[in-house]
Amino acid sequence: MREVADHDAAELQTKIFRRMSPAAKRRAATRLYWSARQLKVAALRNAHPDWSIERIEREARNAFLFHRG
Repeated sequence: MREVADHDAAELQTKIFRRMSPAAKRRAATRLYWSARQLKVAALRNAHPDWSIERIEREARNAFLFHRG
C-alpha cells in the first residue's frame, strides 16, 4: 500500500518539476542544498557537543565538498 502512495507522490512531484521554469528549479535546488547543510550542522552539533561552531560549520562544509557522510 505504501509503495503505491510513494509512487503516486513521485509521479506528482515529477509533473510539478516538469512545469517549473529553470530559474524555479534552481531556487528549489538551492533551498534543498541549504536545508541539507542545516541538517548536517544539527547532526554534527548533536554528535559532537564539545566542538566549536566554527569546527561544526567547517566539517559540514567539508562533508558536502568531499561527499563524506
